[in-house]
Amino acid sequence: MWRKRITTSERTINFIKFFGPAWLVMMADMDASSIIGAAQTGAVYNYGLIWVLLLLIIPLYIIQEASGRIGIATGKGLGEVIRENYSKKIAILMAMPMAITDAFTYAIEYMGIAIGFEVLGIPLFISIPLIFIVHIIVVTTRKYIQAEKVLLGISFALIAGLVATLGLRGIKSYSPIYFRPTPLFFFLVAANVGAVIMPFMLYFQASATAIKLNEIGASEFKNDAIRHMRKETLIGAIVTEVLMVIVEMTFAGIKGASDPSTFASAYQLSTVMEPLAGKYSPIFFSIGLISAGFLALVVISLGSAWGVVEALGIPQRNSWKVYVIESIPAVLATLLLPSDMLINTILDLLVFFVYALIGPIIILGIISRNEKIMGKFNSKGLREIAYWLSAIIILMVAIIATF
Repeated sequence: MWRKRITTSERTINFIKFFGPAWLVMMADMDASSIIGAAQTGAVYNYGLIWVLLLLIIPLYIIQEASGRIGIATGKGLGEVIRENYSKKIAILMAMPMAITDAFTYAIEYMGIAIGFEVLGIPLFISIPLIFIVHIIVVTTRKYIQAEKVLLGISFALIAGLVATLGLRGIKSYSPIYFRPTPLFFFLVAANVGAVIMPFMLYFQASATAIKLNEIGASEFKNDAIRHMRKETLIGAIVTEVLMVIVEMTFAGIKGASDPSTFASAYQLSTVMEPLAGKYSPIFFSIGLISAGFLALVVISLGSAWGVVEALGIPQRNSWKVYVIESIPAVLATLLLPSDMLINTILDLLVFFVYALIGPIIILGIISRNEKIMGKFNSKGLREIAYWLSAIIILMVAIIATF
């Protein structure tokens, strides 16, 4: 239980206790699709879109902060808040598109995992059913906490490997700022936006933050919780985008490309670590990609299922049914897709996700400014203006990418 008056050291301890929800959702955001998107960006434009990735720190923080603040102010998940304060129909209206979108998100992660196995020479019809079974076992037996620890470790190993590879290859003299209003340019900008902010993240952070708040007995000290959440969310947003920049820089120059049909192949991407791992580069890359994809599958499962069961008002113990229902179409779609189309399909879906964000971002903004729901923690002034500017920018990116 937190005390009303706490010292600096106690604040640090409390921050560590509260630490988790925002960081986990940010690290899950650094998934297989994000790695592939940033890698292809580097392959096509070298360091040219670094400025875009760094600017994305701002809307990522602003939008996720609103989600975490809702969880702290209400002590409930986003789906439950919508159902209780608006209506069950509206809650379902918001949660169902997210659930459908997450089915596509599952497909992206399965495709990313499939690319990792493909590099190792394991065909889709073996790797995808195997991952599906393991995934369902993890989420239905509630072993995701143990799985996350292992997967985070392996995912960090991949990032560490990419950082080391960049160090060995050296920083090149490529410009970090490139802008040319071409379809390919806007396509990759939209793909990076879609990789950074996904619908499940909004639901996951609100629910996970509320759960963590109650678990550590801090519900009476929401001011401190808000400060801790904001600090963690900002750290996570910065680290996520810096990692994306590192991936882009690591893959810069690996392969020139002038249109989406000439994106680097999975095997070409997997050779990037040759300066560090030599002939074992594909193995290192594949294991890291598989782990990043599976970690995202676990977190997406939780975020999506929480949103759906909260909206419907059904017991959370039945959330495993949502996992299965959403996963099956994704598995089938991945199995039916030719392996040489996996990377292009991932990039196309990342662009689609920018559109899928519109509904959840709007309802999140409406709730966060509602004083009746949020009390003194509602959005106002510059915070509210910044939120809606972020939402408008994301919408504009989607529209421009389409045309």
